[in-house]
Amino acid sequence: MELLYALTLGIMTSCGVYLLLRARTFPVVVGLTLIGYAVNLFLFGMGRLATGMPAVIGRAAEHADPLPQALVLTAIVIGFAMTAFALVLALRARGELENDHVDGRGDSE
Repeated sequence: MELLYALTLGIMTSCGVYLLLRARTFPVVVGLTLIGYAVNLFLFGMGRLATGMPAVIGRAAEHADPLPQALVLTAIVIGFAMTAFALVLALRARGELENDHVDGRGDSE
């Protein structure tokens, strides 16, 4: 299970970096989102991957760590806000510059 989890994180991160290096704004936004999801999964995995453990300390011998869960919930909200901001910024740049290149230059230059 841990190997599959690590491979998934590696693939998501590498796809996000690849999309970040593109010259268009929409792939850059999708790349940022993918890297944000990979970081969220990494933080969630820090709380030890186990099934059937209670979330709150009780009569069980082991319990799930609530700190990574709280960090991931906070990161999801911040990631959603940043994605919305980046999309609005990309749409504004597209409207004013009439192209969607990251550096503002068109295909003809």
